[in-house]
Amino acid sequence: MKEQQPIHDNIETGVEEELNVNGKGNQDPNQTAEEQEISVEDVPEVPTEGQPDLDQLRAEAEEHKQRLLRTQADFDNFRRRTVKEKEELGKYASAKLITELLPVIDNFERALSTAADNTEISSYTKGVEMIFRQLEGILKAEGLTPMESVGTPFNPDLHQAIMQVESDEYEEGTVVEEVQKGYLLKDKVLRPAMVKVSG
Repeated sequence: MKEQQPIHDNIETGVEEELNVNGKGNQDPNQTAEEQEISVEDVPEVPTEGQPDLDQLRAEAEEHKQRLLRTQADFDNFRRRTVKEKEELGKYASAKLITELLPVIDNFERALSTAADNTEISSYTKGVEMIFRQLEGILKAEGLTPMESVGTPFNPDLHQAIMQVESDEYEEGTVVEEVQKGYLLKDKVLRPAMVKVSG
């Protein structure tokens, strides 16, 4: 009768054979468990298909950031421009009305200058003058101011020359006479003065 080996001996033999088959049986038995561990660097890197390139993602993020900054800047400029236009609109809202009233002022001035020499209608003249001063005060409160053109150098932004005349009193290029008064509404030319200029 054949003598049987103990069961634990068979198990150890099987484990040793398995280690030799897998290439792990060649390890030095004297190495510690830590020395026998496989390093992470020894594990080959597994390529992952379809993974986006990190540099490309960074470039796209930077592009989106720049686009956002440009959009924000455009919006800020639009907001400032809108506020400025609104202020301009409020500042010159009465321009159309005042422009239509300017001929009325012209006629008042003509009537007053004609009636000044006539003593018979002096009381009438005083009444008209009071009305004119009242209207003038209202328009002044709105920012309307008449230009003082006579004796100043001709300025095409302020004056409209209708005639060139000889003058011994003024230098060449100077306004010598105001045919129609010019007006400023705050800091804007509402109507240029019609003038005669020395030649």
